[in-house]
Amino acid sequence: MNHLKGVHHVTAITSSAEENYEFFTYVLGMRLVKKTVNQDDIQTYHLFFADDKGSAGTDMTFFDFPGIPKGTHGTNEISKTSFRVPSDAALTYWVQRFDRLKVKHQGIKEQFGKKTLAFTDFDDQHYQLISDEHNTGVESGTPWQKGPVPLEYAITGLGPVFVRIANLDDFKEVLEKVLLFRETAKEGTYHLFEVGEGGNGASVIVEHNTFLPPARQGYGTVHHAAFRVEDRSVLNEWIERMSSFGFPSSGYVNRHFFESLYARVAPQILFEFATDGPGFMGDEPYETLGEKLSLPPFLEPKRAQIEKLVRPIDTVRSTKEFMME
Repeated sequence: MNHLKGVHHVTAITSSAEENYEFFTYVLGMRLVKKTVNQDDIQTYHLFFADDKGSAGTDMTFFDFPGIPKGTHGTNEISKTSFRVPSDAALTYWVQRFDRLKVKHQGIKEQFGKKTLAFTDFDDQHYQLISDEHNTGVESGTPWQKGPVPLEYAITGLGPVFVRIANLDDFKEVLEKVLLFRETAKEGTYHLFEVGEGGNGASVIVEHNTFLPPARQGYGTVHHAAFRVEDRSVLNEWIERMSSFGFPSSGYVNRHFFESLYARVAPQILFEFATDGPGFMGDEPYETLGEKLSLPPFLEPKRAQIEKLVRPIDTVRSTKEFMME
C-alpha cells in the first residue's frame, strides 16, 4: 500500500473573502495562487493561499459561504492549522510582526521538541507557526519571493494538523490501522502521529478532549484537511481501501487542480486525499497567479453568470511593490 505523503492542504470557512485575502497576503505573506469558486456552490469564493509556486503541502484554502453563522470551537473538530517557518529566530520576528499588526497570539512555546507560536485571525480561526529548526522528514516549499515578509522568516508550507477528539481510542485506530500513521510521541493530552517521511509536513496532533461540547461548523472553523497522494493510481488504491473499511466517502472527484477522495473518518472530521498534481500553474502565468477569476473547464461556460454572483475582489499584486518589514 502506498502511504500518504503528508499534509496536502487545509480548507476553512471565512466570514469575508476580502478580509481573508488581506490577512493572508499582507499579514502572513502567503501567496494567493488561485481565486476560484466552490465547485459545488458557485456563488461562494474559494481562495487558495500557498507558497511561491502553489506546491502541494503548502496551501490553506477558504470558502466564504454567504449567510453562514459563526462556528463554535469544541471537541470533534479539526482545531488548528500550522504553518512552517525556517527557524526559531523566525518566530521572534513573527512575535514582533504580530504585535505591530495587532494580531492576537500566545507567545513562543514548545511542543514535541519544536518551537511554536499560536495565533488567531479576525474570525477566531486558530493557527500556529512551527519552527523547522530541528525538523526532518517531508521538505517544505518556497516562500513567496515578492511578498512582504523577509525570505529567511517567511512561511514555507503547512505543518501539523490539529484534531481535537472525544473518542481517542477509535480515532487512534483509524489513524494507525486505516491511514497508516504511527504514534511517535505523547505530551499530556496531546498525541503526535506521523506518516510517510514524517516531520512537520506529515503530522497530525490529536488532542484528547472529553469535556468541551462538540464543535459547530461555521466561519472561523476548518471544513476539512487533505493529505497528499502521488497520483491517480495511488488515489484509486485509497478509494478502494476506504471503501473496504466501510467509511462513507465521495468516491473519485476531479477538482481540476488535483484529484480527490473525501471520507468522514470520525464524527465531524472530514479528511480528503488529494493528488500532488496537476497544480495551479496550468491556466495562469506564474507572474500573475491568482489575479483573475479562474474556473475549471466545466464551469467556464457559466463564467458570465458566476461573475455576476460573486462580487469582484481586487487581487492584483504583480504591479505592487511590497515593503519588507
